[in-house]
Amino acid sequence: MSKYIGPVCKLCRREGEKLFLKGARCLSPKCAFERRGFAPGMHGKDAQFRRQRVSDYTRQLREKQKARRVYGVLEAQFRRYYSEALKKRGMTGLNLLQTLESRLDNVVYRLGYAESRGMARVLVTHGHFNVNGRRTDVPSMVVRPGDVVEVREGSRPRTYFTSLAETAEGRLVPSWLERDLGRLSGKMVKRPERHEMSDIRLNEQLIVEFYSR
Repeated sequence: MSKYIGPVCKLCRREGEKLFLKGARCLSPKCAFERRGFAPGMHGKDAQFRRQRVSDYTRQLREKQKARRVYGVLEAQFRRYYSEALKKRGMTGLNLLQTLESRLDNVVYRLGYAESRGMARVLVTHGHFNVNGRRTDVPSMVVRPGDVVEVREGSRPRTYFTSLAETAEGRLVPSWLERDLGRLSGKMVKRPERHEMSDIRLNEQLIVEFYSR
């Protein structure tokens, strides 16, 4: 399975905004976007002073790339998610976002059990979580309403998980999820609506337009 292994701070700089890919570091003075808020590359700094006409295709492409980078999904998988969203009833853009939000790594992040989606992906891959009582190590697994996600019993004595409840307590949980800090678990109540994903600064219509060309 291939994955992006380059510096994630460059992804934020390329998109021209913080994507919060490194958790707490993004809120600290060490954030690379705060120190170098221009596109990477030898001409990146000069580009911010040049007035460039942005085409519709460029705006659509950048929005699609931004969505991929926020959720840590590669192109082939993202295109597959779009194809599945297109076949479902309702708005294609909303269907796409609901699928991305329902990924297991994103649910673990939303529950506050990881600082970033990248960290959640690592924790899931290492087999630290159960879904409905069964161990799973697939970050892309789609969690469905009624599914229960919890830290495995064998993982709880580990240093990271012993203080996890205290760390996660300060994190807000979206209304489509329920969290039980005592059991280090969470339950998906329903599929998220668009207003419940207001922190995701994406224009999903541009993504639909990109794939509809």
